[in-house]
Amino acid sequence: MMRPFYTLVAMQTIGALMLISKPMHNLTFPILRLLADAKFRSGAAIARHFQVSRTTVWNALQEAEALGVEVYSVRGKGYRLPEPLSLLDKDEILATLGEKRHIFELQVHDQLASTNSFLMQASSQGAPHATCVAAELQTAGRGRRGRVWQAGLGASLTFSLLWRFQCGASALSGLSLAVGLALVRALHEYGLPGAQLKWPNDLLVLHENKYHKLAGILIELQGDMEGPSTAIIGIGINLHLPNNLIHTIDQPATDMHTLLNATINPNQLLGLLLKHLAEILTEFEHKGFESLRTEWVQYHAYHNQPVRLIAPDGSETIVKVSGIATDGTLLVETPTGLQRVLSGEISLRGV
Repeated sequence: MMRPFYTLVAMQTIGALMLISKPMHNLTFPILRLLADAKFRSGAAIARHFQVSRTTVWNALQEAEALGVEVYSVRGKGYRLPEPLSLLDKDEILATLGEKRHIFELQVHDQLASTNSFLMQASSQGAPHATCVAAELQTAGRGRRGRVWQAGLGASLTFSLLWRFQCGASALSGLSLAVGLALVRALHEYGLPGAQLKWPNDLLVLHENKYHKLAGILIELQGDMEGPSTAIIGIGINLHLPNNLIHTIDQPATDMHTLLNATINPNQLLGLLLKHLAEILTEFEHKGFESLRTEWVQYHAYHNQPVRLIAPDGSETIVKVSGIATDGTLLVETPTGLQRVLSGEISLRGV
């Protein structure tokens, strides 16, 4: 059987709004894209633009609000979004990929229940290697231990990547760590040098003297233990979380807008992430995690730190992180000696 945290390593709930999973009005997203500059537009002007009735516009915006998208409505002025939004654009993502654009089969969706679930189904129907699915809104994202990834429009970048390996699932130990390293490289290039790793599946940033969660990874595997296998790699990165929700999250969380004090272009960011993922995953398949281990440890936020180790059954032990094994398992010092940890969570809280 596959080691637990490699079959489902995940994203804890750090996103934004509770979303209702139902079909959207077919004009909802076109109207939101028209309003993305956060300027007022009257209902009549929007109706003329799309050649529909004002009632149709109102219904589409009601559905947007039901999905957690805040829309200002002012009599005499019309509708606007609270602030400008940079939405996903396939052409801009491909332009950022440059010469690596031929590697990926890119899909951009307005709304999906879960990019991982969508891609798992597509994989079983023969979706090609390196298919990437990104969504503006993910309404039923899945995470570790039954947690749910919730994200509002513009709050997070959520996407999944299908990567086919010639080796079996038994040779993919350390994959989640390799993916995390690709994310760190991309974020450093984007201008966030403080991005660090937390074993086995999170990205952290030291902000206001404590670590805050910035991103998470969910990996699900298909295939035989020894034959060809497929990884569905789900990634969520906080871009601009609403302030009223950051304080409701069960752990310190932050976003790129706060850290960089700038509007984040999700298309440029996704292009960078995919370029680094392609490089890392190719190296991982040929050389395994061992070739990446030294660099990974360099960015591990909790290296040589005392932490609380929370086992899958909920039990807790205070240990000291001493390193990472060649297969990606965590090495910790305990009162009884050095031990290898296959699954669980580590936390500095309460130490």
